[in-house]
Amino acid sequence: MSADVRERYPQVWLSVSATTRSPRPGEVDGVHYRFVSHEEFDRLVRAGEMLEWAVVHGRNRYGTPRGPVEEKLRAGVPVLLEIDLQGARQVREAVQAMDGLDACFVFLAPPSFAELERRLVGRGTEDAEERDRRLRTAHVELAAESEFDVTIVNDEVHRATDELMSVVAAHCSPGHRRRPQSADAARPHAVATHRAAGEP
Repeated sequence: MSADVRERYPQVWLSVSATTRSPRPGEVDGVHYRFVSHEEFDRLVRAGEMLEWAVVHGRNRYGTPRGPVEEKLRAGVPVLLEIDLQGARQVREAVQAMDGLDACFVFLAPPSFAELERRLVGRGTEDAEERDRRLRTAHVELAAESEFDVTIVNDEVHRATDELMSVVAAHCSPGHRRRPQSADAARPHAVATHRAAGEP
């Protein structure tokens, strides 16, 4: 879905996560991910430059660089974060501790677990061990759906993207209020999405 957002909704800024894993075929550094060494990731964490980060599927680390997100929010640009379950929990805690920021959390669910497995196998970018690891992670993530504000079923990419953008538009509109207006006026808004492991 992230590619569909970039292509059809350029007015929404999609955060680029940093990761210690190697690029897959066709992935471009700075577009799909920011590919960094373990040493550079350590430095970013120590310097407080990560809004959130986590070890994903028990192997590589992923995280959201803080600076670009804060810059876009200050400029009033709608921000979309694509993060895992651990990251979503960290961002929720950060939002609760930060006066002046509001966020909506969206769970991107597969139509079924069988379809999730079919998509993961069909993608062909992971070996059997990695697929099994991701499917185990997906069981845990799907059980946490109730922690999110909105669920969108990714049954067809364009349709699901359009629904997600409707959430972004509603959440980031000037009239949107998740708290009483006096406490929430002029807050910058972000939408954080989580997709189950293996989703495209």
